[in-house]
Amino acid sequence: MNMSPTTSSKRAIALAAVPLALALTLAGCGSPDGGDSPPGMNREEVPGSASPTVETGGEFNDADAMFVAMVIPHHEQEVEMSEAILAKDGIDERVLTIAEQIRDAEEPEIERMESLLDQWEIDDDAEGDDDDDDDGGWMSEGDLEALEAADGSAAERLYLEGLIEGHEAAVEMAQTEMDEGINPDALEVAQGIIDVYTAELATLQELVAEI
Repeated sequence: MNMSPTTSSKRAIALAAVPLALALTLAGCGSPDGGDSPPGMNREEVPGSASPTVETGGEFNDADAMFVAMVIPHHEQEVEMSEAILAKDGIDERVLTIAEQIRDAEEPEIERMESLLDQWEIDDDAEGDDDDDDDGGWMSEGDLEALEAADGSAAERLYLEGLIEGHEAAVEMAQTEMDEGINPDALEVAQGIIDVYTAELATLQELVAEI
């Protein structure tokens, strides 16, 4: 899937701020509060999924900075997708629970990652224009519009398929951060992504097969 305009500008920011040849796409972690979770979807039960501390930025390298910068637009898009699903009638309760968890977990994570970029003095306010790039895992503007317009099982499928693609890309990119990064906070985020998304993928794939 292609990126939306908002997401592509964030990607351009990260590439300009940190000249590292990594094709980072998606990331996510966090621990939402409350609610009954589908099997494999309770992030509080997954080791390594705790929110990172950002009291100090610490030492970091290009891999850390690229990784953290790319967490932000991913979370923003997943929050947007989740809010779109939550606003609809007739959606499977399991899908609604997933959407609530993602929204509640990733909104505070955006603030945490922005805090790290601030401490590292990396600007994420620049503009970019590479909407036609294909970075697997990103929903395009057309994809998001289709999700907004869809109802019932069609909307559920679009949402879940977007999450699956993103989760698969996120695990791969988090593994790159674990191999190349040095910052404890960024590494904690990456480990949480690997643990959380690996646990969630099977549940998402089973659920989309039932829709």
